[in-house]
Amino acid sequence: MGKFSRGLRFVLDAPMVPGGVEPKAAPARSGVDYPTDWARRGPARAARRAIQDGVLAPAIVAVTRPEVHGMDRLSGLDQDRPVVFAANHHSHADTPLLLHTLPEPWRSELFVAAAADYFFPNQVAAAASALVLNAIPIDRSRISRRSADDAARLIEDGWSMLIYPEGGRSPDGYSQPFRGGAAYLSIRCEVPVVPIHVEGTDRIWPKGQRLPKPGRATVTFGEPLVAEVGEDSRKLAARLEAAVAALADEQATDWYQARRRFHARTSPPLTGPETVSWRRQWARTEPAPDAGTTRRWPPR
Repeated sequence: MGKFSRGLRFVLDAPMVPGGVEPKAAPARSGVDYPTDWARRGPARAARRAIQDGVLAPAIVAVTRPEVHGMDRLSGLDQDRPVVFAANHHSHADTPLLLHTLPEPWRSELFVAAAADYFFPNQVAAAASALVLNAIPIDRSRISRRSADDAARLIEDGWSMLIYPEGGRSPDGYSQPFRGGAAYLSIRCEVPVVPIHVEGTDRIWPKGQRLPKPGRATVTFGEPLVAEVGEDSRKLAARLEAAVAALADEQATDWYQARRRFHARTSPPLTGPETVSWRRQWARTEPAPDAGTTRRWPPR
């Protein structure tokens, strides 16, 4: 019995490595190094389309009752070229909502930039994120050349991208300052970036809430942006944030007033009023003097 046990152990144990030889690293199964190429092959694409159209779309429509504005602003885009779609981020409902409302042909050839620490923490979650969302892991804790190279390679291969420049969901219903990733990839890959404003999902499924509460959400598309001559990613990111802020203003007021404020550079910031936390929250629910409904930031 002892000989059999020793023999079985020899079969099951990892092979020995000669001294002085560096052992080969085990393939990554989670985190930023998780391989996702398999999720863009035929069987996975067919399964994803069935899941998104048959499960996610009916569920998100039932929960958010979405309204879509500004689709005509995308009419000038070349449908044979990829696009970077950049949206504010308030809720886990944002991604399925945008996957449902983004127009063809980009919707069928789209990948999602997802936080590696949240969507790829283990092998099961990573496989589900890659399959259902066609997500790739992005390291949001530091500037990662690996993440940027992976995203750029897919864009250059013809895939459009959905990214949240804030880097994470809003903790209080107001946006966080935009980072430069979307602008950098737009410049590097020479593709337009489309600003998108999502309204209402912070009340439907806010951060920290376990399950969504049905409500109404609105998705507003803005005019595509391209980098100007000599413009770097920092300046383009600022223009992108200003464009999304103008869309938020348009949703809260009307197109004419929003455009006037945008050109005067007086659009209310996405980050909300600079004051203490309780006053920021009150500003979102403060009763308007001329209506019985609640007032949203920016004020009317």
